[in-house]
Amino acid sequence: MIKQNYNLLLADDDEDDCDFFKEALDELTLPVSLVTVNDGVQLMDFLADHSRDNLPDLLFLDLNMPRKNGSECLKEIKESENLKNLPVIIFSTSLDNAIVDVMYAKGATYYIRKPGEFSQLKKVIENALILASQNNFRQPRREQFILQP
Repeated sequence: MIKQNYNLLLADDDEDDCDFFKEALDELTLPVSLVTVNDGVQLMDFLADHSRDNLPDLLFLDLNMPRKNGSECLKEIKESENLKNLPVIIFSTSLDNAIVDVMYAKGATYYIRKPGEFSQLKKVIENALILASQNNFRQPRREQFILQP
């Protein structure tokens, strides 16, 4: 179970999705703090401004963002010596198996399809935090990569 306060970073250009994510965290009363950025360029600038010891504990990354998409960001993160150990959960409306396979190969920790219902969103966020924590934020086997509400 979650034992400490986790610093979460959400990279998503959809303001409504960011608001729902924040509301879900508030209702779950999990020991977390959340920072949001609205596109891939902001994300990479935010990460560049933080030392390795001051990075977020977990990044929720949308794939479809302006200026730099989530796939490009994931590639840069995993190729960076300072960022490569940052756990990344893909948080996308798409659930295309080819894309999921690419995200797995690029080193994402988990993949979540954004649920349409608020109750499912709360459940999948809670599950993601618990599973990631229990797994020491390491990537699971491919068959456990997609998290469902």
